[in-house]
Amino acid sequence: LGAMVLIAGALLHCMAAYPKVSTAVSASNLGAPLQRALRTVFLLVGWDWIVIAIIMLISAFTVTKLRKVIVLFCGFALLVTAAVMLAFLGWFAGTDMVLASALMSFCGGLLFQNTAG
Repeated sequence: LGAMVLIAGALLHCMAAYPKVSTAVSASNLGAPLQRALRTVFLLVGWDWIVIAIIMLISAFTVTKLRKVIVLFCGFALLVTAAVMLAFLGWFAGTDMVLASALMSFCGGLLFQNTAG
């Protein structure tokens, strides 16, 4: 469930928010290289969330000894991401989605057994 929330957040980030951010950055007085960099970083955040979600889904549905560790690590990484987002951006829908995904992923990872079988 945490991975699905993260994918939804990534799709919203890339498809709904990117055009608005791109327009605002283009209208700003930033130099062209910095404009390109900001647009790139914005898209890469969404891409990274999709990759993390896919890693969690593969780990969750593949019975291996490391699946618990992998899902817990991804959940913890998302908790750190949510904390940084909160510190720099404050509360908004994106922070809520990443935090919800992190908590669901971390709690789900705790439910896995340590042994493969």
